[in-house]
Amino acid sequence: MKPYYWESQHGNFGDDLNLWLWDFLLPGFRDVHPDTLLVGVGTVLNEVLLPEEGRKLVLGSGFGYGALPDMSDTATWDIRCVRGPLTAQKIGIDEKLGIIDPAVMVADMPEFRHLPKAHRKSFVPHWESTIAGLWPEVCATVGVNYIDPRGDAKEVIAEIARSEMIIAESMHGAILADAFRVPWVAVSTSPNINSFKWNDWTDTVGVTYRPCHVPVSSRAEAIIKGTRFWGVEFEPQRGDVDEPQGAAQGELLVRERSPRRKTLRSAAKQMLAAPSALALWQAGRTEPQLSADGALSERKERFLTTLDGVRRDYF
Repeated sequence: MKPYYWESQHGNFGDDLNLWLWDFLLPGFRDVHPDTLLVGVGTVLNEVLLPEEGRKLVLGSGFGYGALPDMSDTATWDIRCVRGPLTAQKIGIDEKLGIIDPAVMVADMPEFRHLPKAHRKSFVPHWESTIAGLWPEVCATVGVNYIDPRGDAKEVIAEIARSEMIIAESMHGAILADAFRVPWVAVSTSPNINSFKWNDWTDTVGVTYRPCHVPVSSRAEAIIKGTRFWGVEFEPQRGDVDEPQGAAQGELLVRERSPRRKTLRSAAKQMLAAPSALALWQAGRTEPQLSADGALSERKERFLTTLDGVRRDYF
């Protein structure tokens, strides 16, 4: 059996944790049923992402983008549970199978237990926001620890656990915070943030997705997301932002002619990011959320019971 995960070219800890989480949850799974694909953490129930051939074992995956694959053939699809009731409804299976996002089980791993607190507040942006945003500078301005979701998954998760409060644009930033019993506040910088998948998860633990709006931090970020920056509406410019095309994206990679010009440009960008800094500061003073201990524990127990069934049938 091999784990499937969506691999971002930029890196994304919420997907990358599939590389080691299942070795903890199902030790030895790699040595059984080599023809079976374990479809786990992530919004990956998409006909474009998953291969048509081969047997798939679904454990906690979610829907949120594109179109669902045909999952009606039980000889090919073994759906033990999905991320939440919205995904279950979309697939047409019993809502009781919408148990939880398996990422919550990371908090049970010995290496993440009893980590000392090091940050009063931390911000975990969506990976897309990191590509052309000024979020490290914005966080430094308002005294918030910046956690880059593109970093090594274990290091990112440890930073979340070491925080006393999380401001999360990344859904898995909030999921991991909740799992570690760290209060969190959701924020959103653009309509690109997928509320379906957030609500799919929050429904399982009895909290509500009510994001605070934080403006994008740069013109380049607005271009990527197709949103507003300082009153100007931008059309989304997709593609590889590391190799921008066209005049509109030309500022994503700036070749400076002198240190002085670089300093002036940096100062100007930070000034334009002032609304982002103010909104992030305000979000950090919003009453945070945290699911009830009992609600989270009950969902984790249901997921562990599901894993028992997988061990019985596959090992």
